[in-house]
Amino acid sequence: MELRKMYVAELSRLMKQNDKIFVLDADLAGAGGTKPLYKEFPTRCVDVGIAEANMTCIAAGLSASGFVPIIHSFAPFISRRVFDQIAVSISYSMQNVKIVAFDPGVTTTYNGGTHMCFEDIAMMRALSNVAVLDIVDGVQLVKALPYVVSHKGTMYIRVVRKQTDTLFDDDYVFHFGKADKLSDGKDITIVACGTSLFDAKKATEILAEKGISVELLGIHTVKPLDEDAIVASAQKTGKVLTVENHSIHGGLYSAVCETLCRRCPTQCDGIGVYDKVSQVGSLNDLKADYQMSVDDIVAKALEMLGE
Repeated sequence: MELRKMYVAELSRLMKQNDKIFVLDADLAGAGGTKPLYKEFPTRCVDVGIAEANMTCIAAGLSASGFVPIIHSFAPFISRRVFDQIAVSISYSMQNVKIVAFDPGVTTTYNGGTHMCFEDIAMMRALSNVAVLDIVDGVQLVKALPYVVSHKGTMYIRVVRKQTDTLFDDDYVFHFGKADKLSDGKDITIVACGTSLFDAKKATEILAEKGISVELLGIHTVKPLDEDAIVASAQKTGKVLTVENHSIHGGLYSAVCETLCRRCPTQCDGIGVYDKVSQVGSLNDLKADYQMSVDDIVAKALEMLGE
């Protein structure tokens, strides 16, 4: 099932339990999959049109009135376009708004370069009172949603609308602010977030076939980061490689490097976007062009290990 369908099904369940949850869209209820909620909860869903800044300010007002507003749009429109509104009306005002960013980074694929966002984690990490989640699959999102809507404070959540692949099974338990350890290892640590975790897992399996023991950490909460898990793994392996669907400036790589620099100086390198503009293409072609593919992860790990 598509991630957006799993998202809406769980959100519907939560809206039945909590009449304070309020859904807002910016002319993308169809694309985001939230349209069924408009029929089910007509008084708690509003499509504001192509007006993301207004939507953000409306959400801040709803939050101040005791509601739990959830706003949706493509990643660049819900971050870059409305950054000042988020900074002033939500972060500075300490409101309780949930910001859902569709198709971040290269997952935008054919929607075009203007719809591709490599900077959103960096922007949101810099704001006070804003947590940042980068979700890998529908299972993780469904497991996270009850916490998201009950948590008092703003959250920025990256999700891929049409993804059907799943990494976790139904027994998965979401712990806000805690890393998911997918494998134990002693030679190198790979730290990955969002959909990049799929590629990191495949790379880990290939490296294992080469006799390399990888400790793989999945990071769904980029802020606040699970520093203890990263430091503990770095102390064990002595080498850390980050993998993300984002610019290496200000994203997961920056967050991990900041942590290691302060708490455990360790050799660290990153897979991500290196100062390149956005473009159009298939997901595989874009990963190859930005050197974010499984092969690139394997090659970088081998380079760090001197092999």
